[in-house]
Amino acid sequence: MTTLKNLTIFFETQFIGIQKHPCYQKIQSLPSKQRYLAWAGIFLVVQAFIFGTLYLLFGKMVVIGLLASILAGLATGVGALPAVFFKEIKPQVFRCLLGAAAGIMLSATAFSLILPGMEIGNSLWTDKGLWIVSIGMIIGALFLHYTDKKLPHLHFETENKAKSDSLQKISLFIIAITIHNFPEGMAVGVSFGSGDLNQGLVLSIAIALQNIPEGLAVALPLVGLGYNKWKAVGIATLTGLVEPIGGLLGLTMASVFTPFLPIAMGFAAGAMLFVITEDVIPETHRKGRSRHATFSLMGGFILMMLLDNLLG
Repeated sequence: MTTLKNLTIFFETQFIGIQKHPCYQKIQSLPSKQRYLAWAGIFLVVQAFIFGTLYLLFGKMVVIGLLASILAGLATGVGALPAVFFKEIKPQVFRCLLGAAAGIMLSATAFSLILPGMEIGNSLWTDKGLWIVSIGMIIGALFLHYTDKKLPHLHFETENKAKSDSLQKISLFIIAITIHNFPEGMAVGVSFGSGDLNQGLVLSIAIALQNIPEGLAVALPLVGLGYNKWKAVGIATLTGLVEPIGGLLGLTMASVFTPFLPIAMGFAAGAMLFVITEDVIPETHRKGRSRHATFSLMGGFILMMLLDNLLG
């Protein structure tokens, strides 16, 4: 809890410092149209520099992988959009969304991380792929276990109905969601770093689809607390934009340290399985059995299985 408070204070301090900077104040003092154009220009210049540098250092696949992880992260904002029109979503609908997200993640973990990781492991070390990926999965699960020890264990549906709760609790929940997005971005990066474009695309689609209910889970309680609806959508979008950071780490690690690729894929798979079993699936059955959520999970799993085979 202390670590999280310090982290929150750090980011708040940095943001206040940015707001006081003369350049920031000069841009903010411009007329609205010029201000938006200035920020858009700065954003494009920064992106051109980042992507150009990555292309020169690592090649085309890394650039595609980073772009895919950014788009997957932005899907969180897409999922938050219903909060602009509704303050509440029926619990049954929300459980179905979470169930589908769980199925999508399970399928992507199996077909886009575990199986390819074993194949690559076997090609590097004969008949050792199974064990290498298994070790990576254990490390990934332990990493999330340690992270959860440092975080308040807050849940999707609980927060969706906790309108009377304090803003601090909502803030901690948002931080928890943000940190849990990191291994998802890393999974996308590792998948592209393996050199298989199709596997990377399938996994990035899977992550994007499962980010949709996460965005909704972040935005709805903020709207319920009186936040501006578009500001709530913006905050939800920002929680997903940690994924490109994880994606870049996964890409560079997989591209530069090829022998570590199978264990990296196992790590990403273990981290994702931890999130699915610890957070997502339990939320779909919080009020007892939910047959709708069960069939939604199966539907999500089959959808990603079909995509993986059709695109692969």
